[in-house]
Amino acid sequence: MPCLLEKYRDFLPVTPQTPIITIGEADTPLVRSRRLEREIGCGELYFKLEGCNPTGSFKDRGMVVAVAKAVEAKNSAIICASTGNTSASAAAFGAVCSLTVFVVVPKGNIALGKLAQALVYGARILAIDGNFDKALEIVRAITQKHPITLVNSLNPHRIEGQKTAAFEIVDVLGDAPDYLFIPVGNAGNITAYWKGFVHYKQAGKALNTPKMMGFEAEGSAAIVRGKAIADPETIASAIRIGNPASWKGAVAARDESGGVIDSVSDDEILDAYKILGTQEGVFGEPASAASVAGLIKQRNNGTDFSNKRVVCVITGTGLKDPDTAIKSAMPPTELPADLETVERLVLQG
Repeated sequence: MPCLLEKYRDFLPVTPQTPIITIGEADTPLVRSRRLEREIGCGELYFKLEGCNPTGSFKDRGMVVAVAKAVEAKNSAIICASTGNTSASAAAFGAVCSLTVFVVVPKGNIALGKLAQALVYGARILAIDGNFDKALEIVRAITQKHPITLVNSLNPHRIEGQKTAAFEIVDVLGDAPDYLFIPVGNAGNITAYWKGFVHYKQAGKALNTPKMMGFEAEGSAAIVRGKAIADPETIASAIRIGNPASWKGAVAARDESGGVIDSVSDDEILDAYKILGTQEGVFGEPASAASVAGLIKQRNNGTDFSNKRVVCVITGTGLKDPDTAIKSAMPPTELPADLETVERLVLQG
């Protein structure tokens, strides 16, 4: 199987000078739902499992392009602000390419699974007393002064790489779905998916484009409220962003596709998170569940999905945030090491 830079090179900013690098990114599963599909009343419901990327999130798609172009430009360092997933991906690709990687994170507001990744890959972690939006402000200023590549989604090469997920969905289904549900944090991903669906239709590889259904966390719903949020709050750390960098792109995706951008509460996110695990065998990080929470909310508000093909993007693996998984699950039952006692509970179900 060719890597992302080779498979979709005709749709990407790949030149003869672009190094073809890979750590096994992309080509993630599109898995059909069996239980939730019936409960929601969808014609077809699929989950795009982006947690199957090598660092566990969709960020690898964009990062491989951004880092390859940084190497092509002969830059020796990259930098990003991150709530976790971007840092892990940047650090991994930076390690492969022998780049110095700087990561600016909000102190105490990064899930341990993501922090561990960035540390193991050798990134320099700079934890600031401030939120993601302040971190992004700082790294943008640094890259404007110095020859260091910014690899947040403000980097257009990130969007180019991330749009390939839309290509894969069409490649598998034969056309675009009717609806694409996706979490919205910094808003680069909804922007990228829409760009991908449009490009594939223009190239004659799809007949249609989907309605883009983006969902922010209620405590971080800047686009829904129409204003930046100084202190965003949500259990879904990956979308705890109060001033999305790709705001305009997200609004354009919504308006051009005839979709919506709405919000879901932390309770709705956690309910969807548990449903995904217990009914579908899908373990996504909390932010991922915002897409499914949005689908459930739309159904409850009266949207009819019968005879419609729906895709929910599961943006990252649940192993990114083990603390939330443990806190939200039933604790283990502690028993003596006794056959009869264990057997009795097993038979009780």
